Amino acid sequence: MSWIEKLAERRMQAALAKGELSNLEGEGKPLPDRTGDAFVSAGEAVAFRIMAEAGVIPEEIRLKKECDAALLAMEGITDPAARLAAQKKLAELEMMRGMAIEARRKFMKN
Repeated sequence: MSWIEKLAERRMQAALAKGELSNLEGEGKPLPDRTGDAFVSAGEAVAFRIMAEAGVIPEEIRLKKECDAALLAMEGITDPAARLAAQKKLAELEMMRGMAIEARRKFMKN
């Protein structure tokens, strides 16, 4: 065990002994699934978490959900003209999502 692991373990044990780890929000519940955080920087993950706790959905997440719904709807379309219209809508949504991601990254840099 490294020195940092030993230090962390000592601090956790001290906090446990003081009762600082009792009655915390989410106690007894499974940890939230944050697998998407693996693909964003720590700063972006914190920003997304703050927005989620405030009840705000980032534009790129909203557009991702719309893209997923459009793709799912497109699977059942057999008419060539309707399928082409659905593909155009999906392409537009994906372009808007890309723009939202780029705008967020530029904002986070400054």
